[in-house]
Formats: sequence, C-alpha cells, structure tokens
Amino acid sequence: MASSAASSHVNALQSKHAGLDAQLRDEMARPVPDAAMIQEIKKQKLRLKEEISRN
Repeated sequence: MASSAASSHVNALQSKHAGLDAQLRDEMARPVPDAAMIQEIKKQKLRLKEEISRN
C-alpha cells in the first residue's frame, strides 16, 4: 500500500512538473517574457524534479 501511495505522490509531482512546463512555454511565447517569472518557474520545476528523484 505504501508503494501505491508513493507512486500516486510521484504521479502528482510529475503532473505539477508538466503544468510548470506549460506555464514556462506560455511565458516564453509572450512578446516580452517576464524574466523573473521564468526564473521562478524554473526553480519550482527543479524542486519538483528533486523531490521526484527522492521518491
């Protein structure tokens, strides 16, 4: 059961990571991308990726 919960947690993290990917693409497609927003999204993606790799 713990394995299933961990798998579910990793799936949720991967889903959030994909959402951040989409946000990043949208921001970079704007005529004038917000560099601070891009940096924040990248930091969030990195934190999620690190958490995924720990599970």
